[in-house]
Amino acid sequence: MDLDFREDCSSVDWQTVAAVLQQVGMAFYEPALHKKAFEASTATVFVYRSAQLIGFGRAISDDTYQAAVYDCAVLPEFQGRGIGRRIMDVIMTRLAHCNVILYASPGKEGFYRKQGFRKMKTGMARFIKGESMRDRGFTE
Repeated sequence: MDLDFREDCSSVDWQTVAAVLQQVGMAFYEPALHKKAFEASTATVFVYRSAQLIGFGRAISDDTYQAAVYDCAVLPEFQGRGIGRRIMDVIMTRLAHCNVILYASPGKEGFYRKQGFRKMKTGMARFIKGESMRDRGFTE
């Protein structure tokens, strides 16, 4: 499969970003908010097959020793082909000097375990939509 990996936000269709996140069951917002979040990120990756955006991911960081991965998603029909792993490889190479945290969608923990992530015993979160996140299995 011929894929194009891009690390900049130019020419991204932010409506598609929101739609992909919704389709895979992740948090999604108005396209302008995704644009703002990705453009403010330390590392971004967008994967295209022909002209179709099929996956992406981003990380924020102090670019010194701490980072967090967000919005790593691949369209369902392209999952299981190593695309998510390659997205994470690009992000992790960019952040090789940092400790990296993330929270995974319930059921996707195994994917991140294969990337070298381990569950934290002290991880905590305060979500804007706390009840929804609890209902979806992210918190107690």
